[in-house]
Amino acid sequence: MATMPRRADIKLGMTQMPKAIRRDGSDWADSLSGSDRDAYVALTREFKRFGLESLAGKIYEYVKQGYGADVIALLLQDTKEYKERFAGNELRRKMGLAVLNPGEYLAAEASYRQILENAGMPKGFYDTPSDFNAWIGGDVSPTEIKTRVDLAMDAVNRTDPNYRGALYQMYGVAEGELAAYFLDRKRAEPIIKKQAAAASIGAAALRRGFAASVLDMESYASLGVTGQEAEAAYARISDSFESMMGLANRYGTGWTQREAEQEAFMPGAAKTIGSENAFEKGKRLRSQERAAFAGGRAATSQGLNAGYRRT
Repeated sequence: MATMPRRADIKLGMTQMPKAIRRDGSDWADSLSGSDRDAYVALTREFKRFGLESLAGKIYEYVKQGYGADVIALLLQDTKEYKERFAGNELRRKMGLAVLNPGEYLAAEASYRQILENAGMPKGFYDTPSDFNAWIGGDVSPTEIKTRVDLAMDAVNRTDPNYRGALYQMYGVAEGELAAYFLDRKRAEPIIKKQAAAASIGAAALRRGFAASVLDMESYASLGVTGQEAEAAYARISDSFESMMGLANRYGTGWTQREAEQEAFMPGAAKTIGSENAFEKGKRLRSQERAAFAGGRAATSQGLNAGYRRT
């Protein structure tokens, strides 16, 4: 091995030291003493701040080999773990950009994270170090990210309030989560794709004064019902709902929102043994009413033709 500079003594001003535990449960630092222990503790504390506490074993080995703290820090930068943690720097090198030192890198991540958190972005959407690699590697400044977020939030503010209301009522999806969809559709899609499809149906329901049930809206979305189709269906449901409730009551039964929806969206739904599906029920109620109306009209006609009888 090539001769390396010896370690400079590092004196710690803090009495509390981070613990790096071996597989057998013991602390690496327990087997070190003096300046070796001080160097080890200082380096593990620093790399833990980077999220690289897994490098404790390598730090221990380098300390035991007599390398100085500065040299160990350089050696660690060549490890797989370090390169993955600061992958944005690898992208910067390829683009001919100056790499960021760890402090600058962490500061950029913190700025991105703060901007996204302030906008109410959902958990899981750009909140881990690996999420920021492309931005850092592409030299995207926090100012530019702030501009993108502002544009996304502006798009949210222009979105149909019934759609926003459906997302919130059905899933608790706040404006920030919808902004995530506008900010990066490809990345946010797995988070809210199902909610977005069902919410478009729920928005049509809310617009007509009906409730938006999560399970029902999702089942209609899974059938391929679109927001546009839902708008037309709820318009028809709204026009006939009260009269259908009256009909059902007249013939000793009931008529619910779910039945009206299933009649519209699921006419071919399977029925249970001895019962009818919503489509068949609606058809029966209307047939009964037509028959009753026709009978009443016939009776009235016969009465009129018979003339009046004085008493």
